[in-house]
Amino acid sequence: MNNTQTLQSQLRPLLFLTAIFFLNFSIRIIISPLLPTILKDMSLTGDQAGSLFLVSASGYFITLICSGFISEILLHKKTIGLSAIVTGFFFIMTGLCDSLTMMRAGIFITGMGAGLYLPSGIALLTASVSRQSWGKAIGVHELAPNLSFLLIPIICEALLLLMSWRSILMLTGLISVVLGINFLKFSKVVDFPGQAPMFSAIVPLLFLRSFWIMIVLFTMGVLSTIGIYAMLPLYLVDEHGMLRSQANTLIALSRVLTLPVPFAVGWISDRYGIKKTLSTVLILTGASTLGLGLLSGTGLKIVIFLQPLLSVAFFPPAFSALSSIGAKETRNIMVSFTVPVAFLMGGGGAPTLIGFLAAKGFFSMGFIGAGIIILMVAFLPIFLKVKTH
Repeated sequence: MNNTQTLQSQLRPLLFLTAIFFLNFSIRIIISPLLPTILKDMSLTGDQAGSLFLVSASGYFITLICSGFISEILLHKKTIGLSAIVTGFFFIMTGLCDSLTMMRAGIFITGMGAGLYLPSGIALLTASVSRQSWGKAIGVHELAPNLSFLLIPIICEALLLLMSWRSILMLTGLISVVLGINFLKFSKVVDFPGQAPMFSAIVPLLFLRSFWIMIVLFTMGVLSTIGIYAMLPLYLVDEHGMLRSQANTLIALSRVLTLPVPFAVGWISDRYGIKKTLSTVLILTGASTLGLGLLSGTGLKIVIFLQPLLSVAFFPPAFSALSSIGAKETRNIMVSFTVPVAFLMGGGGAPTLIGFLAAKGFFSMGFIGAGIIILMVAFLPIFLKVKTH
C-alpha cells in the first residue's frame, strides 16, 4: 500500500508538469500548421511569416537565461504557474491582434512567458520523484515535445473546420491559463527557490572548445527539428501545391514513429559511443534535410517521414555529451546557455532566413542550405572532449 501511495504521489506531479510542458511547447509551434492560413488571411510574405518564429525564440531566449532570478524570488511552483498563465494570456491577446506589429509583440511576450518553464520544471520534477526514477520520469516528461509535434497539426486541422485560426490561438491560450491556475491551486510538489546564475562561472566556459562545439551542434539539432518543422507546412503548400490539410496530415503522420526513437538511440549511443552516434545522426539528418529541398512527389513524401526520425535522434547523445564535458559544477550553466542560443539561432533565425528566401522565390534553397550546413558540421563531434566515466 505504501509503495502504491509513493508511486501515486510521484505520478501526479509528473503528469501535471508534463501537461504544462505539452501546452508550453505547443504554443511555441502551433503557428506552423496555421501559417498557410495566417499568411493568406493577413496577406503576409514568406519573410514576414518566418519572422514570427524569430520573435518567439527571442522572447524565449531572454527569460530562459534569466529564469533563475525569477524562480529565486517566487520559488519554482509559482514560476511555473506564472509561466503557464502569462504564456496563455498573451497568446489570447495575440489571437486578437489585427496588425503584424501587434502580433509580433504578442508572440514575443508569449515566448518570454514560455521561457520561464523549463529550468523550474526540471528542478521540480527531479525534486518530486525519487532519484532512481529520474530517468523514467524525464523520459515521460520529454514525450511532451514529440507528442506536440504529432498532435498539433491534427488538432489544428480539426479545429479549423469549426473556428478561425485566431480562435484556435485564443482557445489554446485559455487552456494554458486554466492549467496554470489549477497547477498553483491543486499541485502538491516540493517547492523551493531557484538559483540565480553566477555570471562569473560562465567565464571558464568561454575558453572551453567543447562548449562552443556543443552550441554549434545544438543549433543544428534545433534547426533540423523546430526550424524545419516551422516552415515545412508552408513549403509543401506553396512550392509543391499540396492542400493545407494534406500537408499537415502528412507532417503529423511522420511524427508517429519518432516517439520510440530517443529510447533506441540512447541504447545505440551507449554501445557505439557518443561521438560516433552524433556524427552519424548529423550526416543522415543533413542528407534527409537536403532531400526536402531537392526531391518531389513520392521521394519527397519518403523524406518527410525519414527526416524527423533522424533529427530527433540527435538529442539523447547530445545531452549526454553536454553532461560529459567540463566540470560537474558548470554543467547546469552549460545547459542554461547552450539550449537558449540554439533555440534563438536554430528555431528563430533559421525559419526567418528560410522565409526570406521564400519571399525571393527560392523556398527550396532554404532547405537545401540547411541540409548542407548540417552536413558541414557533422565532423565536429570528433573534437569533443568527453568524460567516459
